[in-house]
Amino acid sequence: MDAQEQDSQKDLPTSETPAKEPAPRERDASPKASSSISSGIPSDEILEVTTDQRSWYVVHCYSGYENKVRHNLEQRIETMGMKDKIFDVVIPTQEEIEVKDGKRRTVERHVFPGYVLVNMILTEESWYVVRNTPGVTGFVGMGNSPTALRPEEVAQILKRMEAEAPTIKVTFKTGERVRIVDGPFNDFRGTVSEIDMERSKVRVMVNFFGRETPVELDFLQVERA
Repeated sequence: MDAQEQDSQKDLPTSETPAKEPAPRERDASPKASSSISSGIPSDEILEVTTDQRSWYVVHCYSGYENKVRHNLEQRIETMGMKDKIFDVVIPTQEEIEVKDGKRRTVERHVFPGYVLVNMILTEESWYVVRNTPGVTGFVGMGNSPTALRPEEVAQILKRMEAEAPTIKVTFKTGERVRIVDGPFNDFRGTVSEIDMERSKVRVMVNFFGRETPVELDFLQVERA
């Protein structure tokens, strides 16, 4: 996990259940049977079913299984008749331009790896459907009580998802040896002295006529040596 992903997870509460090796499987029980199963939510904390009480909750899952969990949950919502209580399942993502080996490609990066957002009305039945979805390890919250996201937290996540300019990720860093693959200094090798993320430029110190000379290049013009 890179530093950007670690910083991203600081925006979320700590999950009540640590991730384990994936071994999820579908449960046979239906939501109607949930009344005879202990959900772990105190009865006085179950919300009444009104349209004013839908909120966004954070669900923790196995890292790398976010898309699978969303697919599984959407199927359960359909087959178990929960559309009136569970409304949306979202994986916060952000476009990222990855520059590797002189090639640029756009990838979709998860803003919060290992987390899925669910818009729902919290009841014993809806809790049971989400919590027992294959791949889900638990709700984020205090103890057994899921904690709803505050409106400002939701707005902040949406703002990150709707950012117009995608972030740029490069495979080299300051002080690292790189090879120039394009331009008048093609096939020269040098050391990265500065990376300008805003301009997508990198400054490389190359040995030219026996002296170190700074050369400014586009990210696509260099690769790790």
